[in-house]
Amino acid sequence: MTDIQLLMTILLMAIGTIITRFLAFWIFPDNKETSPYIVYLGKVLPYAVIGFLIVYCLKSTEIMNYPFGFPEALSIIFVIVLHVWKRNIFLSIGLGTALYMVLLQCVFI
Repeated sequence: MTDIQLLMTILLMAIGTIITRFLAFWIFPDNKETSPYIVYLGKVLPYAVIGFLIVYCLKSTEIMNYPFGFPEALSIIFVIVLHVWKRNIFLSIGLGTALYMVLLQCVFI
């Protein structure tokens, strides 16, 4: 890409990001009551997204071949226990990912 094309790409991406960030404030102003459907979506979509992420992360796990999904299972159990104990999503995700990488790279070679 030329310098002009790179600049235009970055500019268009920035404009798109700004529009999507402010679009919610334009559609749902503070002085207007939020639709019950939108409130419902706000309650159920986070759980649905987490479910999709779990399925996506585990879709290529081979339980019939070594290491039989043990790194994934141990990491999931670790994340659940850590999150129930500490209630810190960043700690759960960070240490769960670190444990998975250690298991994958050092233990289940």
